[in-house]
Formats: sequence, structure tokens, C-alpha cells
Amino acid sequence: MRALGVNTWVWTSPLTDQELERIAPRVAGWGFDLLELPVENTGDWDPRRARTLLDGLGLDAGVVLVMGPGRELVATDPATRSATQDYLRRVVDAAATVGSTVVAGPAYASVGRTWRMSPSERAGLRAELTEALAPVVEHAAAAGVRVAVEPLNRYETSVLNTVDQALEALADLPAQHCGLALDLYHMNIEERDVADAVRRAGENIHHVQVCANDRGAPGADHLDWSRIVTALDQTGYSGPLVIESFTADNASIATAASVWRPLAASQDAIAVDGLAHLRSLPPTAGAVVH
Repeated sequence: MRALGVNTWVWTSPLTDQELERIAPRVAGWGFDLLELPVENTGDWDPRRARTLLDGLGLDAGVVLVMGPGRELVATDPATRSATQDYLRRVVDAAATVGSTVVAGPAYASVGRTWRMSPSERAGLRAELTEALAPVVEHAAAAGVRVAVEPLNRYETSVLNTVDQALEALADLPAQHCGLALDLYHMNIEERDVADAVRRAGENIHHVQVCANDRGAPGADHLDWSRIVTALDQTGYSGPLVIESFTADNASIATAASVWRPLAASQDAIAVDGLAHLRSLPPTAGAVVH
């Protein structure tokens, strides 16, 4: 079966050592293979402590970066860009310590920052992103970690919204160390055909996050999951599928993710029901299975 994971954002934000100790045993008991850990601010949780905990439960770790206000790699001043690069390097270090081989997220601009730009400005941003990400990717490569850059929907960024934009923006960075993080929530909004977009991403896919089209449990929605998973298998993607959703109980994260109503009977149901649905999807011919 495919390796399946879940992000701690389903239950809490920001993640702390105490919350991780509460969540991780339950996630392991439900049968997940991986727990994904957001680094909202370095120091919120201890990577060494987390690794000991997850190793003892038989869980792999994933790590996601968080581009909050003031974190910018493009269309910004040199000091902000440098501080953002430093943050991203610290996230890479946390990932290496906790045992994650990937850090994923929108490593280009703060979430929610949008502006209109001309074609020439967009081309300039691509070059600026390459220059800004290059030292982060070099640091990650030395640590044995890959950087997976996530396109977001048009309401959360105006920089990278689609697979094709991301492929173009990352073309001059080493593909073995820097690729795409695909999030089906954003793809459902921005891609005309999600499965076709997955196939275009091809071997550049380094990470995949999943949820229902409304951020609820995978399977409780209108997405054609069999076709999407078949497309992933056709690319040779061998990484996990990780459920990412958010809790409405935390005011800041609910506002940031526009979670205005319950997305399932409970937060646990997003994980448990989503896991059952993903486990029910049979591997296709040529799939990499675990």
C-alpha cells in the first residue's frame, strides 16, 4: 500500500512538543505511516525530541515550511530576503534532524500576498526566485533534503498558481534537489484537469498533499481520486500522500486558511475517514507500493 500521512494542522497550530506527544500516538494507532510537522517558527518544537517520539511509534516524519507575514523571497528588500533564506535553512536543518527527506511549501512569498504584475515583471520574478532559492537548495542538498515548492491558488498568491508556472520558475534549479509539492486543494481550483497536470509535473514531483475539494476528508468530495492516483503512479512518484487540512478552533489558522465551518463530523474524522478512503484506492499497474 502507498505510504500515507497526515499534517498536525488538522488539530493544532502552532505545533509544540506537548501537542506532538498528544497527537502522534493516536496517528500511529490509526495506521498512518507518516506525520507531517509544520515549522511555523523554529523552536516551536524540538526536532531531536520529535524524532525519538516518532521513531518509537514507527512513524516517518515530514516537514512543511510556513511563509507567514514578512517572509518573502521575491519582490522584497534584501534584508527581508536574507532573513527568509535564513528561516528556510533552519527548516531544512529541522527536517534533517527529524528524519524528513523533504521540506515542502510555497517557498517564494508570504501566503495571502497578491498583486497584479505584467508579463515582464513575472519573468523578472522567476529570475529573482531562482537566485533567492539557489543557496537554500544548496544547503538542503548538503543535508540530504529536497525542497518541494508548492503552487497556491489565486486567492493566496499571485506568484505561482499552476504546475506549469512552477515548472517554468524552477527550471534553472537542480531538479534532483528542488521540485514540486502538489496540493490537490489548490489544483482543484487552478488546474483545468488535475490528472493531466499531475502527469505534466512528472518526475519533478517531490511531495503530494491531499484533501477533499473543500479541505475535508479525501473521498467526501467530487474529485476523481482513481484517475488522480493513476496519474501519480504513471509519473513514478514514490513518496507519501499526506492529508492536509486545518482546524477552525484556532482563530489565526482558521482565518489564514478561510475555514469558516466544520469540514467533517470531527477533526479526527478528517484523518480517519480520509485514511480509509486512500487505503481503498488500489495501486495501478506499475505503481510504486509500500
